[in-house]
Amino acid sequence: MENFDPLGELLKQFDSEDIGTQPVAMLQKLVAGHWDDLPFPGQGDTLGRWQRLSLVASHDLSLAKLYEGHTDALAVLAELKAPIARQGSLWAVWGADPAEARVTVTPALAGARLEHLCEIRLNGVKAWCSGAEGLSNALLTVRDNSGALYLAAIDLPHDGIKFNGACWKAVGMSGSASVDVEFNNVPGRLIGRAGAYLDRPGFWYGGAGVAACWYGAAAALGHCMRGGLARASDPHFMAHLGAVDVALQGARATLHEVARSLDAAPGKCALSMALQARLQVEKAATEVITHVGRALGARPFCRDARFARLMADLPVFIRQSHAERDLAFLGNRVLEDAALPWSL
Repeated sequence: MENFDPLGELLKQFDSEDIGTQPVAMLQKLVAGHWDDLPFPGQGDTLGRWQRLSLVASHDLSLAKLYEGHTDALAVLAELKAPIARQGSLWAVWGADPAEARVTVTPALAGARLEHLCEIRLNGVKAWCSGAEGLSNALLTVRDNSGALYLAAIDLPHDGIKFNGACWKAVGMSGSASVDVEFNNVPGRLIGRAGAYLDRPGFWYGGAGVAACWYGAAAALGHCMRGGLARASDPHFMAHLGAVDVALQGARATLHEVARSLDAAPGKCALSMALQARLQVEKAATEVITHVGRALGARPFCRDARFARLMADLPVFIRQSHAERDLAFLGNRVLEDAALPWSL
């Protein structure tokens, strides 16, 4: 984290500007300062990328949600060889694809083929679109008439786009403003072939990177607790602090190891490693939330805005984890793996 002192100082200034209510404006400042110029994952400095994500998350998770989405979009465009991002543009990746909220894609010209960078038209509704009303561009998953999944790039705003903010009732992560977006014959460009978004190695690299955001917020809560030195004589407080240290050190070691492994074998499928990292960090973050709250009591919840915001946001953000579904998937992999690497 020491490598990013200038960014840390900038984020401290944001704290004084009530960062939690202005995440899009703060993202714009980060982009203007080229703080979105991160190493691409799996290309030699994955840890450096994750350290930057973690640092932003340690200040505010709604900003981190938008920052992670923007930097992920730039990585996706690079991986799929679509150099269409303009300097200063603000991007999102909207990948949620529930059956009740899907966007369909058709070629802009009747009879044309759907192919990389071709012009398209989009119709339908997309849910969970973080930052939609303040960004300039987005990548979103869409489906053709056969149900095949594609990735599309669009410009925002557009007359054919309507935002439905009434559905967003969140308290935690309220600043991310993850609204529903309705598309009515909206123009865009297709990015990659059918299935390219999910099939590329970087999909799971990015999935593990989200865990770096969770870790940054959990570590920030640990630092808040460590600042309570007036209670150092309380053995119960010290026991909670020790438990937080164990949880964070384990999660930190996992992220370091996964980052090293991704850089050592670029292009290799990282599905299992990404899920292990996400689940390890989720578990650590959950433990930190519990121990910090029990150790510090009600006071910081009520009188420390940054602490209260992190404690409200983090439980919501880590629900991006698929929890038992991912654990069950890993369990199946355990049964299938003839050379299970559990030896020390």
